[in-house]
Amino acid sequence: MSIRTAIVNGVATIEIARPEKKNALTADMYRSMAEAIADAGIDKAIRAVLITGQPGVFTAGNDLEDFLHRPRASEDSPVLHFMRALTTCDKPVVAAVTGVAVGIGTTMLLHCDLVYVSDEAVLSMPFTSLGLVPEFASSLLVPQLMGRVRAAEKLLLGDPMTGAEAVELGVANAVLPAAEVLPHARRMAERFNMLPPGAVQEAKRLLRRAGEAAVADTIVTEARLFGARLASPEAKEAFTAFLQKRRPDFSQF
Repeated sequence: MSIRTAIVNGVATIEIARPEKKNALTADMYRSMAEAIADAGIDKAIRAVLITGQPGVFTAGNDLEDFLHRPRASEDSPVLHFMRALTTCDKPVVAAVTGVAVGIGTTMLLHCDLVYVSDEAVLSMPFTSLGLVPEFASSLLVPQLMGRVRAAEKLLLGDPMTGAEAVELGVANAVLPAAEVLPHARRMAERFNMLPPGAVQEAKRLLRRAGEAAVADTIVTEARLFGARLASPEAKEAFTAFLQKRRPDFSQF
């Protein structure tokens, strides 16, 4: 199993554990994460959810080979189940990020409540380089966080962010040495054990209330365009080039 789960001291930990593939996410892994988040939501003993990866890598994003065989063809796809589970989770979600966080590895952080990154972290959303469009409401949330022109650098050009830049732009709370990220994130998650859970959950609902409908609508719109782009000649060239380990040629388009 490439997703490990554990419940310790009121915190449900979801660990992406596929280091041999840089924690690239498959449909089965999305399904497991969605189920773990849903289970945490109904377990009264759990006060917070902690999402983490492996030392030196959070996730390289979608496993492209798995993705090509099982694209997100409908609103019932595992990745969209994961998106809905994360965006509707009433309990606080904390993320601990070291190393690379590519694509959905970055966009999922937009839906976490507390995010801690390492000083060696590299966050990127290279959708256009793959012939695709932004997902997980990033086309809505990234401009809101950092302004349209900075968002254009990250979503149109796919420019990466360092850990320090992620903090500056409002994607993360703090940057720490790599060895301190997970312990710090766990300590922050465990702080919710000392707070009244009903008040925390109601406060979180209020925090997301104003943008909730827009986020849900944007996720659906992006998913529809994302699915259409997957079948485009540009995406086919980008994916083929990636698998063949060569530079894509978009001069023909």
